Order: sequence, then C-alpha cells, then structure tokens
Amino acid sequence: MKGFQSIFLLVLIIPFVEIYLLLKVGGIIGAFPTIFLVVFTAVLGTWLLRQQGFATFQRLQSNLAQGTIPAYEMIEGPIILVGGILLLTPGFITDVLGFACLIPQLRRRIAQYVIENFIVQTEGHFKWGKPKERDALEGEFRKED
Repeated sequence: MKGFQSIFLLVLIIPFVEIYLLLKVGGIIGAFPTIFLVVFTAVLGTWLLRQQGFATFQRLQSNLAQGTIPAYEMIEGPIILVGGILLLTPGFITDVLGFACLIPQLRRRIAQYVIENFIVQTEGHFKWGKPKERDALEGEFRKED
C-alpha cells in the first residue's frame, strides 16, 4: 500500500514541478527557446527510443536463436518504453529520467537490480516478488493404515 501512495504522490507533484521549471526556464531563456528545447528532447527521445528498442529486440532474437533466456532484454524492453514515454512528456525532470532509461549501461544496471531483487527462480520457472527465505523441514513420509 505504501508503494501505491508514493506513486500517487509523485503523479500529483511532478506536473506542478515541471510547470514551475518550464516557467522559470522560459523566463530566463525565453518562451520560444524553451518550446524548442521541449520539442527537441521529444524528437531526440523518439529517435533514441527507436534505436535502443531495435537493438534490444535484436539481442532478444539472438538470445532466443542461441537457446538462452533473454532475461535482461525482457526487462529492458519495458524500461525503454517507460523512457520513451517520459521523453515525450513535456518537462525537464521527465526528460532526465527518460534519457536515463535509454542509456544502455544504466538500463542494464536497472534490469540487473530488478532481476536480482524482484524475480525469483523456482524449479525452472520465474515468478515476480521479493525472494523469500523459506523454512524447510527434511524428513521421510510413510503412510500407515
């Protein structure tokens, strides 16, 4: 429940901060340069999204062809999508976060963190969730009539 409240608070606060920053930057460099900057980052973000998306998809296909599990690529795909959405959203904070999602080395570290902390492998299957320490009792079972 705490995670949902944090996300809800961010969704409320970020637009106000973005508008404030746009007004401040517009007051310093002017309205048209600010608009140009916002449009430029959206165009650059779209180009990067396409480039990084295709590269990740090619790595995914290559791993599948080699018979290996494309774990990083399956996590990086949504990270790239989020980065593209953030870059298309007008504002400077969302642009910084969006570009961070499209930097391959940083994206790989984010994917590694997600894989190590939120995906649990159990008997060949993968599940979402934090890894749990389990208590196990070892012994033998015999049914007596």
